[in-house]
Amino acid sequence: MDHASKVTFLRQFPLFSVLNLEEVEKLANLVEIKRKPKYSYVYLPDEPSNHVYFLVKGTLKIGTHSSDGREVIKAILHPTAMFGELGLVGEEKRQDFAKAMNEEVKMAVLKVSDFQNLMQSNHKLCLNVIKLIGDRLRRAETRLESLIFKDARTRIIDFLKDSASKRGRRIGYEMLLKHSLTQQDIANLTGTSRQTVTSVLNELRKSDLIYFNRRSILIRDMAKLA
Repeated sequence: MDHASKVTFLRQFPLFSVLNLEEVEKLANLVEIKRKPKYSYVYLPDEPSNHVYFLVKGTLKIGTHSSDGREVIKAILHPTAMFGELGLVGEEKRQDFAKAMNEEVKMAVLKVSDFQNLMQSNHKLCLNVIKLIGDRLRRAETRLESLIFKDARTRIIDFLKDSASKRGRRIGYEMLLKHSLTQQDIANLTGTSRQTVTSVLNELRKSDLIYFNRRSILIRDMAKLA
């Protein structure tokens, strides 16, 4: 990716909407473009939190492992997402992992120290970073409440509806969601088991509420999915 392409890419981020052209140009000079093959880790727990990342291409999962080795997925990220951002607010070592999913990922990588210098010179950028981290904290709290108060079937249905609302394509009354998730991934995201996900998806398909295959889910009618 040449300098002009970096500038164009960085200007796609709402986070950087407060930067003037000179600041974006400076940022483009500092970022490094890196690639990771599918299913490989970008970083692992306990590694230094000295870089922040911006996803250019591909899909990533952010997660951790429970004490018994089970994977817990905290978020699925798509292009223009920022990740590894806790290094900006004092995290010294990673608490989570970031892993490429079923295709190569391309990222813009920036040293935390360089980004912090830019934040110090632009108050509005600081506010944008705080808002981004705050939004993620609220999503984590909402997910925690869901795990406490909702049963497995409801959590899976809520996941389908939320994902379709954010990334789906409407076709009449139907909503088509293309994705790169396995049923185990959905289980890891919703705090359920793969068997439960399979059972719920099959039940919804038999009721003609959804149709699904390995790479897409078609919701027949969002209003009726409950």
